[in-house]
Amino acid sequence: MAATLTFRSEKPKATLTSGNKIISVGDKVRLSCSVGNYDGWKFEFFRRTSTTDEKPVEETVLKNTVEVSKGGIYRCRGVRETSNYQSYISDDVTIRITFTNQPVITPQHNWSEIFNGEKITLTCEVQGGGATDWWYEWRNSLSYPEGYERSLQLTASQSLTGGYTCRARRRDDDYSSTPWSEAFTPSVLQKPKATLTSGNKIISVGGKVRLSCSVGNYDDWKFEFFRRTLITDEKPVEETVLKNTVEVSKGGIYRCRGVRETSDYVSDISDEVTVYITFTIQPVITPQPNWSEIFAGETITLTCEVQGGEATDWRYEWINSQSNVEGYERSLQLTASQSLTGGYTCRARRRDDDYSSTPWSEAFTSSVLPKPEAELSSTKYNMSEGSTVTLTCSVKQSHGWKYFWYRDEKYSLLNTHDTNEYSSQYEVSQEGRYWCRGGRGDPIYYTKYSDQIDFTGSLPNKVTLTLQPDWPQLYKGETVTLRCDIDGGNTGWEYEWETTSPVNPPDLKDYRIESVSSRHQGNYTCKGKMKSKQQSTTWSNTVNLRVLSKLVLSVSPSWLIPGASVTLICHTEPPSVGWSFYWFKVVPESQSSYTYEPLPGTSSGTANNSFTVHGQTHTAGYACSAGRGDPVFYTEKSRPNYVWSSDVHPSVSLTVNPARVQHFTSESLSLTCEGNSTQLKRITFKTDNLLFNNFTDATINGSIYIKNERPSKAVYWCESGTAFSNAVNISTLSDEVILVSPVYPVPAEESVTLHCELKTGNVTSDVFFYKNNKVVQSDTRGEMKISVVSESDEGFYKCRYKGTESAESWMAVKFASRSRSSSSPLMIIRWICGLSLLTVLSLLLCFYKGSKGNSAPAATAETVYGEITEVNEETSSPPPTE
Repeated sequence: MAATLTFRSEKPKATLTSGNKIISVGDKVRLSCSVGNYDGWKFEFFRRTSTTDEKPVEETVLKNTVEVSKGGIYRCRGVRETSNYQSYISDDVTIRITFTNQPVITPQHNWSEIFNGEKITLTCEVQGGGATDWWYEWRNSLSYPEGYERSLQLTASQSLTGGYTCRARRRDDDYSSTPWSEAFTPSVLQKPKATLTSGNKIISVGGKVRLSCSVGNYDDWKFEFFRRTLITDEKPVEETVLKNTVEVSKGGIYRCRGVRETSDYVSDISDEVTVYITFTIQPVITPQPNWSEIFAGETITLTCEVQGGEATDWRYEWINSQSNVEGYERSLQLTASQSLTGGYTCRARRRDDDYSSTPWSEAFTSSVLPKPEAELSSTKYNMSEGSTVTLTCSVKQSHGWKYFWYRDEKYSLLNTHDTNEYSSQYEVSQEGRYWCRGGRGDPIYYTKYSDQIDFTGSLPNKVTLTLQPDWPQLYKGETVTLRCDIDGGNTGWEYEWETTSPVNPPDLKDYRIESVSSRHQGNYTCKGKMKSKQQSTTWSNTVNLRVLSKLVLSVSPSWLIPGASVTLICHTEPPSVGWSFYWFKVVPESQSSYTYEPLPGTSSGTANNSFTVHGQTHTAGYACSAGRGDPVFYTEKSRPNYVWSSDVHPSVSLTVNPARVQHFTSESLSLTCEGNSTQLKRITFKTDNLLFNNFTDATINGSIYIKNERPSKAVYWCESGTAFSNAVNISTLSDEVILVSPVYPVPAEESVTLHCELKTGNVTSDVFFYKNNKVVQSDTRGEMKISVVSESDEGFYKCRYKGTESAESWMAVKFASRSRSSSSPLMIIRWICGLSLLTVLSLLLCFYKGSKGNSAPAATAETVYGEITEVNEETSSPPPTE
């Protein structure tokens, strides 16, 4: 076969291509060389840089490829394998190798915040390229180069917030580098300022005040504290600093600053905080002498006592009521004047610390009275031969007096008597003119001289104080007269009164109080003094005036058995004679008030303070008042008191949900008032003997909700129109166990189940049920069922679980007809007595009609509230509600 040979007129040129130039440290880039599509060639590769000459590559060429580990400017060419014929060399191909290892910038101190002016060192870390000899490039956010070392030290400024990046180049290959790192962009904050705070500055003597220093919310700080005073320079505190606090025992002007633990960078120093330490010991001022009253001109020494701080070296401050400084010593000597009535206070300061002091003491205030006058009195004013007269000299203000006696002339001293009493007695046997005066203290402070007493031949007069009317206990609003009677006539006398009440009587014989009040309550006494000569009577007997406010009504029993009687007792606190009593039934009128309807037969009043109401079947309210005197004075009505019934009224009823007596404090319950009246309803309750009206308003047939937050026992009922509903007894308990029992009476012959309920968890062992404190059942069911309820099942029930007992609750039984009450021997006797009395009254009426003919008036219609029977005052007071 003939061969075909093709000749090319142009010399061929090699082509150089490269593979992936992004490699990890230690890897290589593959270069490929080709001469068209022709075979039969071998290839040569060459490398140079911008600073070195071109040389053949050192790496082994495999066919038409070579793998190089350095970047640079590469070329290649082909050589015929058989003839060494060479192609043209290829164009330059610049190989820039980018390693996949991205550098990471790590700051020397890894702070979350950097402050202006801080020194910071950044390090460019090539992770995974530790064996390579690198040189580095740094640039800022404006691409300006910043350095060529592995670490870059900077002073933090706003330029730092723009960010710094770095990359690494192989030191033997300027064409091989890492990519640029992520920018390091910390927040450069303004230089921070420390903040100094103090803890409780009221401490006991020997205690310390804690100071705290902070630099924003930043960590990594240690702190320095400094103290100065107004007269000393600032110095570091001597106490040990723990973290950011120091406990100091002295007051002063303090500052602090923060220092970075790793760089000694210092924050701005804090503002000054003046620490005034107040010790908990309050000084006490003790006077010497300790008189209850002080008189103008007397000398008194006040001492400032710091009890519990005796070991401390104190200096003292005294100020008066106008805040004027009075002294700096422990004791202050004063001459009593009106300034003393305004009060003096003192405090103590540590002598070595002007910023540490006690609080001011309570003010020492004493009444500075005008110079007192001694009073001289006598048992009689005539003196027969050989007889003696006892003179009494008294200074009724304060005590501690020595008494000085004089006769005829004030400078003629007879005797002195030293006593702690308010008066001194001296017996004289000579007629004449006598004076006395008191003195106390050293030097002696004298009272004014007493009035003189001349012994002539007169007889003493007796004084009697009477009360008209003679009622020592009065009620608010009554009229009373106090009369001062002097034996031997009431002309020529002036009258003087003394009383413990705040109202002073006039200087008259009669003191009439038109409307007495609690301000008039107290003791009263009087005496007389002759207008024409210095002669006075002794003080009269003492009359005590007691003023009461309201009557108190008790109702027995508190809980009603339908049809049973109700006893009302009106107490006058204490019982007193001369009263007529008036009785009222309380009827709801509006949202916030009641009307009071007189009970039949009581409009003229009754002598006894007790009544019994028969036939009451539902909840009812009662009140009473009393009257006495001529004209009659009527007291205010007593507060309403109630008898409660669990029977439902036909016009209004109260229901409870859940319908049980006991509830946990964590539970809530609802009360619903239902009735046929269109008037606004309200729910009322009584707890701890306190009555709360308008507990809340409820819409018609609406409900209210009670959130039980604390233990309580209360009786609830509601009002609609003019009627009271049934009442319910509710107990809210914080116990761990309660008894779940019906809040309403259980109908006879029906069934009922009692439960023992736990506040948390379920019953897992025996539960004991008690009736009237006797065990009636014990098992693990946690409930007790009575299949057919009878009269004998009434009583107090409770349960016990694992040693914890519930409270007791009364379970009532409701009968269709209370035959057990109506058929009792007592009721039979009442029926027989009633029939006998009716027969006698009928016979008397017939006799009366026969004697009077047809002149008897017709009977008038009257609203019947039930029978009312008077009972003895010895009737016991009502028992407390459950």
